[in-house]
Amino acid sequence: SNHEEPLMVYVTQECVGKNLLSAREFGEMTLLLGPEQLVLDTSSAIDKLWDKLEDFSDEDFLLPIGDPVAIGLATYVAAYYNSGRVKFLKWDRQEKRYYPVTSNLLEK
Repeated sequence: SNHEEPLMVYVTQECVGKNLLSAREFGEMTLLLGPEQLVLDTSSAIDKLWDKLEDFSDEDFLLPIGDPVAIGLATYVAAYYNSGRVKFLKWDRQEKRYYPVTSNLLEK
């Protein structure tokens, strides 16, 4: 693919005190949402996600962390922009490292 941008790791939500440095080997880190709770109104969070994920491609990763609602919304938006395909970075507690998990939400 002719992906000019650097590979991106989109971190779903800022989690104070979590060390995510080892995910850097997969790409440049970009934070999608701040640490505040998505309480009742998700519309401003959704606006940010549509904005920040618009270049999401096969080369990029979503690092799901934080509020489960934020993770769900970010997964939808990333999949929408990339024909259903989302690569996640999943933390392996035993190995103490991230590994990629590939998914296609439109494959039935």
